[in-house]
This record gives sequence, C-alpha cells and structure tokens, in this order.
Amino acid sequence: MNSNELRQKFLKFFAEKGHKVAPSASLVPANDPTVLFTTAGMHPLVPFLLGQEHPAGKRLVNFQKCLRTDDIDEVGDNVHNTFFEMLGNWSLGDYWKKESIEWSYEFLTDKKYLGLGKEKLAASVFAGDKDAPPDDESAQIWKSLGLSDDRIAYLGRKDNWWGPPGQTGPCGPDTEMFYWTGKDPAPKKFVAQDSRWVEIWNNVFMQYNKTIDGKFESLKQRNVDTGMGLERATMVLESKENIYETELFLPIIQKIKNLSEKQDQKAERIIADHMRASVFLLADGVIPSNKDRGYVLRRLIRRSITYGQKLGIEHDFTGEIAAVITGEYGEIYPELKNAKIEEELKKEELKFRETLGKGMKLLEKKESITGAEAFDLFQTYGFPLELTKEFATVSNPTEFEQEFKKHQQLSRTASAGQFKGGLASHSDKIVRLHTATHLLNAALRKVLGDSVWQKGSNITEERTRFDFTHEKKMTDDEKKQVEDLVNGWIAADLSVKKDLLPLEQAQKLGAIGVFDEKYLDIVSVYTIYDGKSEEVISREFCGGPHIEHTRVIGNFKIKKEEAVSAGVRRIKGIIN
Repeated sequence: MNSNELRQKFLKFFAEKGHKVAPSASLVPANDPTVLFTTAGMHPLVPFLLGQEHPAGKRLVNFQKCLRTDDIDEVGDNVHNTFFEMLGNWSLGDYWKKESIEWSYEFLTDKKYLGLGKEKLAASVFAGDKDAPPDDESAQIWKSLGLSDDRIAYLGRKDNWWGPPGQTGPCGPDTEMFYWTGKDPAPKKFVAQDSRWVEIWNNVFMQYNKTIDGKFESLKQRNVDTGMGLERATMVLESKENIYETELFLPIIQKIKNLSEKQDQKAERIIADHMRASVFLLADGVIPSNKDRGYVLRRLIRRSITYGQKLGIEHDFTGEIAAVITGEYGEIYPELKNAKIEEELKKEELKFRETLGKGMKLLEKKESITGAEAFDLFQTYGFPLELTKEFATVSNPTEFEQEFKKHQQLSRTASAGQFKGGLASHSDKIVRLHTATHLLNAALRKVLGDSVWQKGSNITEERTRFDFTHEKKMTDDEKKQVEDLVNGWIAADLSVKKDLLPLEQAQKLGAIGVFDEKYLDIVSVYTIYDGKSEEVISREFCGGPHIEHTRVIGNFKIKKEEAVSAGVRRIKGIIN
C-alpha cells in the first residue's frame, strides 16, 4: 500500500462512519493563529472545538499539512521530520472515547484497511495528575478490544496529554497507539521507551479549556481530535525501519545521491526533509526573511545548502531537489505547481552561497575555534556544528551547546507566543474588530482593485492585523479613502448575516476568501449589506463570529501600513 492509497483509505473509512472530508489548510494559519505554523490538524478548527457550529457538521476527516521545528535537531534519525502530513478525524461534540478507540482499532487491524497484526499493538493512556484524573475509561475500552494489562501503559502529562499549543485553549488526555517494528516477535510487555515500539496514532480527548491563569475548566462541548502521521504509518506498512526508506523520501534522496560527491546518510536525510518543508512553505506564500516564518524558512534552506557542501555539492542544487518534490506531490497538492518556488530558492541560494564563502574563509584561517565562536558561525552564517568540525577543531564545545539551548528556548518562546489573543477569546471588542476587518478588505478592493486578496489576518483586543496582496506601498490618499469608506459603512449601520451555502452557490454570489485557501462543499458565508437597498458591501467565507449591525463597531483608524514580503502588504488598524 503506497502513501496515496493510505490517504484515500483513511478518508473512505471515516466517510463511511458519517464524516465529511475537509480540505487541508495552509501551513500558515489564515485567521487568528495561536502558533507560527499549522502544527496539527486541530489549529484551523479551534473556533469549532470551542463550540461554534461547523458548516460541514459534527464529524470531519482530512489529511493536513503540518510543520514543527521543535525537533529540528533530531531530523536525520529514523522518525523525525519538520514537515509532515497528519491523517485526522474529529468529533465536534458528537461521539466520544468508545467510538473513537474502537474505530481506530478497526482501521488498524481490519484486512479491508491496514490489516496490522493485533499481536503487535500496544497503547498508552494518561496517568493523571493534580489537574485531571487517570484515564481509566480509555484503558477499559482497550481491554475490551483484547489488549492485555501488559500492553497498556499509564504515562504522564509529557507523553499522554495534548495541548493547548499556545497559552490557552482546548486540551485534554490522549491515548496513543504503538506498533512493534522489531524483527523479533513483539514482547509481552509494552515499554514505551523501546524505540522499536513506534507511535502510529494519537486520539486526543478534548474535555478541558486552559484559561489564561492556568486553570483547567471543563469544556461545554467535548471533542475528539485524532492524528496518524502519514510518514510513520507508511514506514510501518512498508516494513521499513525508518521513514527515509519509504516511497515518500526515496526519490528525493536518490536525487541528492546523484548530485553528491560524497556519502553521508544524515546529511542526505536532513536535505531531503528540509527541502520538502521549504517547498511546501514557499507554496503557501512564506518568503525567506530574518523574521518569524521567513526566518524558519531561511534556516531550513540554508541548513540544506550547508549539508550539501558537506556532500561536495558545489553548484546551486535546491531548485533541482524542489523539482523532484513537486513531481512527487504536485497531484495531491496542486499549489506546489508554482514557478515562484524555484525562483525563490534560486535567489536564496545565490545570496547564501556568498555568505557561506565568507564563513568558509574564516574557518580556513583557524585550526581551532572555541564553542562560542562556533555558535557565532551558526548564528551568522548558518553553519551547523557538525560542518564546522569538518574544517576546524572546536575547543570547549559545551559553550556551543549552552548558547544553542538559549537560542532554542528563545525560538520556542517566540513560536508559542507569536500570536496571543485572537478570535478564540470571542470578546466584544475582538468581534467588533473582526467585522471591521471584513469592511477593510472590501474597502481595499474598492480603492486598490480586485487584485487585492486576503493573505491572512490576526485580531487581538488592541488591533486587527490584515495581510493582503498588493505590489506597492499605499499612498496617504489611498489610506484615507479606505478609512473613509470603512467609517461610512459603519455609520450606515449595515446588517450582517450568516448563511450556510453550497460552495458553488457561494462562489456564484461573489463570496471571497483567503487567497488559495481550500473550502468545504458547504461553507459559512458572512454578508454585510444595506438592509434597505439590499446592496452587498462584503461577502466572505468566514467562520465568524460577527456583530449584527455595523454601528456598534466604533471609529476605524489605520495605524500602520507596511511590507511583509514581495507582493504582500500589511495593515494594522484599531477602533475607538
């Protein structure tokens, strides 16, 4: 069974259980993100996990693009990736633990689906702590399916508790499924620390909401959120010992080998992983830069190039690797068929090779450098410690590790706290700002033209931040025109209504959304219109919530307009 067959079988299985198939969201959270990237399938669903009605109903299934950089230094081992695909199914206040676990077991073991040996399965459940009790319910369900006590492990919060990804939000205990990949028969007792037991599925039971003061309150709506990593599942199904030997990576690694003068398994794997992540980030509109998402992308590309140097690849090669990745994934993810991906890689590689050359000259002058100097090379030129050691002796390498840990902690803090607040809080001011943002989008399209498309937004108590496509800086006159339009519509006390419509009908009515976003067959559409003349001012795909009349918004003011990346501008606006 190849990876695409796995994707389709997963969708089909849960569709037969009453789930609607949802499209994969962007790696860049489009609205009100709580983290820098989409790190799990639940991120686009936060408002619905908190109780908002989903246009497709209470049961969903999809495969979702995800990106995590916490484990970037583990990439190259048997199972770690930065970019990965997550197969997931959700219950939004519908079924609970029994159905979730029983269906997981059926999909894993039934010969119509994965047909994995029951004798090689094990599970872990939450052991309990001061915030929540042990998950005996899940353990009992596993026992009813035939797992012995020895194959069920009670583990702590680090292993069997999920979320929230930011400071607040939905969270709860989970049960993880493991499969024995060792060549010997599976041992009677499950020991999670044994790496031959590979986690292949995780079912999260969201029954709590973590508040800003650290309390865990029961959710009004209990949800199930599951995730099966496509890469690990493919590894198990192909009876491989690591993900890089599967059909997901082999064509990429073979291309790297063909370009290389030397052999280094870890370097090949790092390049394959990082280039795959970079291609998907570029396809979702991220551009290399020194800030936020762009910094992560730049680090991935530059790390690939430095490891290419270690393999003896002296010419520009990232575009060649990208072409292989696009060929492998382009039918499943059409957004990869974008000429700008290779253009951006070429520009970044050209820029970095000049920097790389400077770093190499510095190393050539020294036979030995300190750990602190090695870290400076990493921070300034993107040299990993392993590459530095190829050219110079590193004295006191613990200095490098100390500085690197500080760097990691700062990166994680920045990622976790990048976007605080957002629509997840649903406060009065945020809801008013949200409706004002729709009016801002309409005004921008009226003043600047229909080439304006939303690229993302983030709304807090203090301001709305709106990213949109536009090639040049707005003039003062254009900004004033936009402000006047928005405030005129607010004063007119326009009506706001929500409709659940078939996607095709919504598109015929002129509804617009985030650029390149994929939508369900049934969509939630918010229309802002004049109740007397029926003139439509704004009609957008949106989950909500919104106010019912615009007069309560207040006065809108543009505080800042700036560039985000090539062809993308950003407005920060307030209301008072």
